[in-house]
Amino acid sequence: MGKRRPRLKPTLWDGVLAACVGLLACAILFNARVGGAAEYVTAVVYADGVEIDRARIDTPAERTYAANGCTLHARFCPDGVPGARVVSADCPTQDCVHTGTVTHSGEAIVCLPARIVIRLEGGAVPDDAPDAVIG
Repeated sequence: MGKRRPRLKPTLWDGVLAACVGLLACAILFNARVGGAAEYVTAVVYADGVEIDRARIDTPAERTYAANGCTLHARFCPDGVPGARVVSADCPTQDCVHTGTVTHSGEAIVCLPARIVIRLEGGAVPDDAPDAVIG
């Protein structure tokens, strides 16, 4: 007697397995897209490179930070828009005030005389965000 040929036609169980793999792939893709949007962006405040405060940018708050002889008044969620900005400072250059409102993860407000940095962290970085800013 000769060798028996293997059965090459798909069975019902092959279809069930393929459907389960497809549903699992769709669930993973959906979770990756929706899960990233739910993460909150947080403003992390550093003075001389040391973290001194954290604040959610979607909750209205005002805080004052002082370091190296300078004082900054920061507002989170200004005018109802999620973001952070320095509304006033007594530093000589006022660059931190002129930066305006930052709203996306990775953006920062820097006050060089006070050596204070307000950096937005967390959440999803937008696709059109620059890799680096020089100048």
